[in-house]
Amino acid sequence: MADRVVESEVNEIPEIDETLESVLLYALKEAKGKLEAGEDVVPFTALAVGESLFLESHPGDTVDECFAAARHTVQNVRGADAYAFCYDGYADTDAGMKDVLIAEGGVPGEPSGYAIGYLYTASDDEQEAPKVESEPVYIGPAPNFMGLTNFVEPDEDEDAFDEESASEEDGAAKPLDPKDA
Repeated sequence: MADRVVESEVNEIPEIDETLESVLLYALKEAKGKLEAGEDVVPFTALAVGESLFLESHPGDTVDECFAAARHTVQNVRGADAYAFCYDGYADTDAGMKDVLIAEGGVPGEPSGYAIGYLYTASDDEQEAPKVESEPVYIGPAPNFMGLTNFVEPDEDEDAFDEESASEEDGAAKPLDPKDA
């Protein structure tokens, strides 16, 4: 996912919606756990719908394919409050290029989103886990896949996400409790 560029010259960290911040931090926590366990961090989305959080992976042969799949998923979920798109990338810092787990996301109707991340240092020894910073850093503004989406309350009789049609074999969304973040 190294080809993704989040333009930013950060002068001040903006106020981030509380739900969005929780979803972004949850996504980073998931990615950090995978990285520290020696697993690949496959790009994924985390969608907050009511009291549920749904994760869906977006593997692809190119960066553009991953982002297109994530955008499609986010734009087609009805009733979502916020989303995060999380991936392994890098950031150009004052100290040079650094590896970073990035979560970018937004809320319905806002023109732009936000990107935050965990900087990490890969070990030269493949048996040793990368050293991931404990505090997230603000990376900058990011595209908002929900920018043109208006929040719509889900009907009481209709689920915002059809769990029966999702299968784990297809890498489909899995509901998680956002309070675990």
